[in-house]
Amino acid sequence: MQFTGSPPSLESDPGGGGGRGDCYGRLPDSESYYRNSLKHGGPSRSHRRTSVNGYALAGAILASTNSILLGYDIGVMSGAALYIKEDLQISSTQEEILVGCLNIFSLIGSLAAGKTSDQIGRRYTILLAAATFFLGAILMGIAPSFPFLMAGRVVAGIGVGFSLMIAPVYSAELSPASTRGFLASLPEVFINVGILLGYIVNYALSGLPSNINWRIMLGLAAVPSLVIGFGVMAMPESPRWLVMQGKPDEAKRVLVRISNSPQEAELRLQEITDSASREFQFLHSGISSNTWRGQGVWKELLFKPSKPVRRMLVAAVGINFFMQASGNDAVIYYTPEVFRAAGIHNKRQLFGVNVIMGLSKAAFVMVSAFYLDRFGRRPLLLLGSTGMALSLFILGLGSKILQHSDSKPLWAVTMCIVAVCGFVSFFSIGLGPITWVYSSEIFPLRLRAQGSGLAISVNRLVSGVVSMTFLTVSMKISFGGMFFVLGGIMVVGTVFFYVVMPETKGKSLEEIQFLFQDKEGGDVETKEVRRVDLELT
Repeated sequence: MQFTGSPPSLESDPGGGGGRGDCYGRLPDSESYYRNSLKHGGPSRSHRRTSVNGYALAGAILASTNSILLGYDIGVMSGAALYIKEDLQISSTQEEILVGCLNIFSLIGSLAAGKTSDQIGRRYTILLAAATFFLGAILMGIAPSFPFLMAGRVVAGIGVGFSLMIAPVYSAELSPASTRGFLASLPEVFINVGILLGYIVNYALSGLPSNINWRIMLGLAAVPSLVIGFGVMAMPESPRWLVMQGKPDEAKRVLVRISNSPQEAELRLQEITDSASREFQFLHSGISSNTWRGQGVWKELLFKPSKPVRRMLVAAVGINFFMQASGNDAVIYYTPEVFRAAGIHNKRQLFGVNVIMGLSKAAFVMVSAFYLDRFGRRPLLLLGSTGMALSLFILGLGSKILQHSDSKPLWAVTMCIVAVCGFVSFFSIGLGPITWVYSSEIFPLRLRAQGSGLAISVNRLVSGVVSMTFLTVSMKISFGGMFFVLGGIMVVGTVFFYVVMPETKGKSLEEIQFLFQDKEGGDVETKEVRRVDLELT
């Protein structure tokens, strides 16, 4: 069952007359507006164009640059771990802990980022993420011992958690509906750019002594953090956050710059301020734009969620769970180990396979980013997850053949390489970019930052658990058995996406929340919003 439904009355009055006497302007008075918009793929407004505003694109790119940090770490650790194991004489269990701990501790950053961004704003949260990762990269680069290196991974992990939560939320809040899929998927594009850079650095530095090269590999991660730190000064604040802080004039100035016309800016401001007014009325606690700092969100998300909020939470947490339960991060981290078991022992050849895989990921994520607003979220998500399941089964079969063959036939090795490239390519078409897009767009404004942070913390927890157990479980059931298990998980994930995830293409952030309401608007929150509409109009 998909969550679709007719939302309450929210039609804007284009004539500009009337008012309700608060700083947010007017609330709409017709119920047909959103009913029609959901039937026909979004309201027909003149400001919904397919062109990407240059200033909005620049802001989204700068915010998404933070994601290079995670991608670079994933890519570079796949090679650096081999040298760290040699240099520091650590066990396979310690290697798993070293690789996975960054993801485990990144959930702390993801959880903290939601509340932090509600308090200090989206822009300065991006700066905080970059500064935290910078410190972690420096600690890793100068680490004299395993415990010191672990400390650097912990600090860097918290920075990664901050960046993974804030980059897609900021990009989504800056974007018009017609290009939000593209802009909100940029974090995944930059993750793949970072992975590819990590692979290239591995290949380039593999000839250096093993006590030096891994330190340079990890220390270089500090460079993007510096670029981001300076770039933040030129970025605008999220207009939606400004409205929630009672600063509509500042929000309008930002909207004028990120919109294609003054008329578009006015209409977007009208939509945002109407939504913000409903948010404060719904809170029933005397909270206003002058006092709101994200309080009460956890209670509403976890302890007393309405049916629409529960559905949003299930969708957001579910897609983040399956993104990492697919084993994507683990496959990338441990690809050299997999192909070493397949008979490839030369390290430069192992890193060469990684570069091929990185090129595949980067190419296909760009395809997804450019076509996400044209074909929609659901088709690409279902295509990607189906392809991932098929690729994992082929990879499992190839690994089993190699496991039971003394000669390690070239055709079986080639089949595994093609299957790995297919797996990461289908991931980049679907789950990779679309997880960030969905996480940042399905929650209403008052819940968006902290709801997204909660969902992404699940993402990081599952990533850490899978990364820290992948080698151990594979030793028990073989790499082939592990890939068959992951393929089965992706079959379940595909069914989940088909049943639970609605199509959000072409709808504004303010409209999307109504996709999760009952068909006749009979749930408590729908009735409450209707009551608020009547009171304010």
